[in-house]
Amino acid sequence: MLRNPATVSTVVMESEWVFCGIFGITLSYHRNLAHRSLKLPKCLEYMFAYLGVLSFQGDPIFWVSIHRFHHQYVDSEKDSHSPIFGFWFSHMGWLFDSGYLIEKYQKRNNVEDLKNQVFYRFIKRTYILHISAYAALVYAYGGFTYLVWAVGVATTWGYHTTFLVNSACHIWGTQSWDTGDLSKNNWWVALVTFGEGWHNNHHAFEYSARHGLKWWQIDFCWYMIRFLEAVGLATNVKLPNEAHKLKKSSTSHNKFK
Repeated sequence: MLRNPATVSTVVMESEWVFCGIFGITLSYHRNLAHRSLKLPKCLEYMFAYLGVLSFQGDPIFWVSIHRFHHQYVDSEKDSHSPIFGFWFSHMGWLFDSGYLIEKYQKRNNVEDLKNQVFYRFIKRTYILHISAYAALVYAYGGFTYLVWAVGVATTWGYHTTFLVNSACHIWGTQSWDTGDLSKNNWWVALVTFGEGWHNNHHAFEYSARHGLKWWQIDFCWYMIRFLEAVGLATNVKLPNEAHKLKKSSTSHNKFK
């Protein structure tokens, strides 16, 4: 790192790919693919998904499957990354135990909607080629310095911001809704993840395209979705209604309280 100091151009490129990676994960993998919180034209859906591919967090089928299992078994022994197994395990330790995931879930049959699409099957089969080609192009363009900053640093930042939602947002923060789990709203995680830190909101209303439900809860991903909706590119944008909010706020069944 010290032998390859960042230049203005490498920092700009790194920032661009952090931005694109977060939106590739936050908007595409999470809100669009995992929860179907909105509908995009297929060309735009695939473009955003490809940004997620280049974030080095796995192919869409892998990522979405793990996330859907997380919601299905949240904060239980079958949850892939719950802090009930410890902070570091929930943060990233689970990624290094492939046997753990196989034991938990056996055959992953919760992503048939993606498996039925040629694009996502192709990306799954060729995932390593895409990220390798991207790294090679960055190196060819700017040498080792660009590779360190635009791939190494940007990817590491993207990893840990995503991991904080799995770990910190199930440990620190506040619960506005009675969700029966450990999910928390965490403002500082929300800032670095473009809105994903409003995690208790998300667990209360998994289908919602908006995570920052209050006007002061900053959710940059939601602002992008609103823009796409305004120009006619996002449709079927899902939001919680008042009856559902009332039900979640008045129910008292949280086993962790």
